Amino acid sequence: MKVLAMTLASLSLFASSMAVADPTKARADVASVAPALEKYRQETLFGDLWKRPGLSVRDRSIATLAALIARNQTTEMPEYLSFALDNGVKPSEISEIVTHLAFYAGWGNAMQAVAVAREVFAVRKIATEQLSPAMPKLLALNEAAEADRAKRVGELYGAVFPGVTQYTTDVLFRDLWLRPGLAPRDRSLVTISSLVASGQVAQLTGHVTIGMNNGLTPAEIAEAMTHLAFYAGWPNVFSAMPVAKDVFEKRAR
Repeated sequence: MKVLAMTLASLSLFASSMAVADPTKARADVASVAPALEKYRQETLFGDLWKRPGLSVRDRSIATLAALIARNQTTEMPEYLSFALDNGVKPSEISEIVTHLAFYAGWGNAMQAVAVAREVFAVRKIATEQLSPAMPKLLALNEAAEADRAKRVGELYGAVFPGVTQYTTDVLFRDLWLRPGLAPRDRSLVTISSLVASGQVAQLTGHVTIGMNNGLTPAEIAEAMTHLAFYAGWPNVFSAMPVAKDVFEKRAR
């Protein structure tokens, strides 16, 4: 029984190691089913897209993780989590991305990501001390901007949806968005990516605006859209582009 347990443990560790392989490496399983897909994966995805200069590989990793979590696509998540760590995304930032997306992609999707990330962190020997604390000192709040946002949302929905309105103020914009473990710019990249990936274009106007206020440039947002076309599909990106374009044009006036 002891030998069996050791064998199973070794197989489990081997499987975990395989699960966090570099996604840029050739995968025979793809070629055995769809040779053309493997060609596009090697030549277009990793041979071109990930090397485009408009967005750093770190930012591409953040956008990709946001899309995978938002779409609950756990099959490739181990590879891309490990790849993100190699590309400079900190364990604490991954922890914050998952936490952030519980609110923007749903609790269940975040919990699925927790289960996958836990295995990756175990293989990489990432300790809890490397993660963001549950109750950090929050970033300073832009009181004027938040008061304006709360007033607009309150006037539109407060009387009919008081609970959502209150949680939006107290939990999202006076707590979650102020957590220091993920820079506001990166939170905006995560949010925009998740909205595009889940087809929630109605919310993009506000969050593209917030993203630009947080330091994302129109060129970076445009390049994120290019990246997301591969990870969220062309239809979602083509639905999002007119919304982002409208924000860009209004900001430029």
